[in-house]
Amino acid sequence: MTTEAAPRSRSFRLPPWAIGTIGGLALIAVWWIAALTVFTNPANDYRSVPTPAEVIGGYLDSGWGYYWNNFSVTLVEAGIGFVWGNALALVLSALVLVVPRLEGVVSQLAIITYCVPIVAIGPLALIIIGPPDYGQPSGTAVFLAALSCFFTTVVGALLGLKAADKASLDVVHVYGGNRLTQLRKVRVIAALPNILSALQIAVPAAFLGAVLGEFFGKVEVGIGPAMIAAQQSLNAPRVWGLALASGAVALAGFGLVGLVSRAVAPWSRGRAS
Repeated sequence: MTTEAAPRSRSFRLPPWAIGTIGGLALIAVWWIAALTVFTNPANDYRSVPTPAEVIGGYLDSGWGYYWNNFSVTLVEAGIGFVWGNALALVLSALVLVVPRLEGVVSQLAIITYCVPIVAIGPLALIIIGPPDYGQPSGTAVFLAALSCFFTTVVGALLGLKAADKASLDVVHVYGGNRLTQLRKVRVIAALPNILSALQIAVPAAFLGAVLGEFFGKVEVGIGPAMIAAQQSLNAPRVWGLALASGAVALAGFGLVGLVSRAVAPWSRGRAS
């Protein structure tokens, strides 16, 4: 007696790029409808939330030079803060593995930098560091950018360095290696995926810290003063344009570090090296 196999039902799944495109278009449609209805004042036809077309028009009216002049300064501030903050975090994390007694001090320092509000530190940093020259990176913005990514990198680095295989550490110890040798030969390689993930998260954090540092004043060029000027002139399309451009830049930096992470540590993504 023969039985025919039931036909297999093929499940249709959209590719990730198609799902992302549909979601993005739906979000733009909701934004457009809300701007024309909910956020429009019928008395004077003023919209506190501009439509996507008005934001694009604001980009065209401002021109490439306007955005480049402001973003170039903020990106330099975020980049310098990113390097200093993460370098200090990695050095202290490595020092903890060499001198374990310092773990409590480093952990408390990281927690303090994370818990103290930036709005409380910013004015003090501005008074101590002072205002920058015209068109030059702000020391306050650099400091807050470094502060914003310090905690994340310390936590990620410590977790990664402590996750090293004990058997490998024992092998180094048997062959006469000290803690510094274990750090170089075993712990750094084991911690690389965690460190790269922490650096990826630190990119938008550093950019946000730099923008907040510019909001404390005494800065003539940058995203912060550009947003303040647009708010004071009630130029809603420019405010939204700057905000969306800032998000796109932070997302691009996040994705770039993610690509570097896949190239440097492919085993963390389940791929062969």
